[in-house]
Amino acid sequence: MSATLSDELRNKFNVRSMPIRKDDEVQVFRGIHNNRDGKILQVYRKKYVVHIDHVSREKNNGASVMLGIAPSNVIITKLHLDPDRKRLLGRKNRAAMAKGEKLTAKDVEETAATELD
Repeated sequence: MSATLSDELRNKFNVRSMPIRKDDEVQVFRGIHNNRDGKILQVYRKKYVVHIDHVSREKNNGASVMLGIAPSNVIITKLHLDPDRKRLLGRKNRAAMAKGEKLTAKDVEETAATELD
């Protein structure tokens, strides 16, 4: 399940979308819960929804229930970067792919080093 990146992340990494994961910070931009920000608490692959912090509703008995939001209705505003995701960003870099270059291990390490700064 993938979601689009925000404009600033898109410009920074030259990548349009990324697979969504647990600790990413997102903003809902469609539906009833429009303009709500939060952190991904759970990615529910079976139902193809994500559960976001601060997006819930109250049941009749007072219990709070997390609402599922489709990943196509959110924008990733902050990525949780780990080594696997850094390598994925290196592979998906659109600027290098447009030139027809193949990324080497050194290029991926340089990209990862700049991301940490």
